Parts: sequence; structure tokens; C-alpha cells
Amino acid sequence: MTRRDKLVERIRKRPPSAKFRDVQKLLERYGWTIARTKGSHMTFKNPVEERILTVTVHDDKVERVYLDRICIWLGLDSEDEAK
Repeated sequence: MTRRDKLVERIRKRPPSAKFRDVQKLLERYGWTIARTKGSHMTFKNPVEERILTVTVHDDKVERVYLDRICIWLGLDSEDEAK
């Protein structure tokens, strides 16, 4: 299992919170970049899909509600991604 696969699995399990570094790595691997930072809010942008995702970070942790949204937008719950 590759590092990317392990990272995807950690996020797919939807823990109560995840490390911001893990979330950032995952989003960057799918083409998202940090567009801006304001306080505890990190805004990611995907230039291909023209989508914006704002994530709140506290103590270097991202809460489950954002993990749910990320999994839906990246299609991490689909059967094709699991293989």
C-alpha cells in the first residue's frame, strides 16, 4: 500500500479530527492549492474545477465535518477510488 493510499484511508475513516498536514497533502495531490489564509481559516482552490473549499484549523487539526466534505468532493467514497 502506497503512502497516498494510506493517507486516503485515514481520511476515509472520518476520525473526529485529522492533522491539517494530512488534509493539505491530500488536497494538493488532487490539484488543490492554498489560495489564502486568514486567521484559522485556510482556503483551498482547485483551478480545474473552479471550486473553493474553506477549512477551519484549530491546534493543527481539521474537524470531521470538513473531512466529510472533502471525501464527497474528491470522490473518495466511490468504489473506483477504493481500488
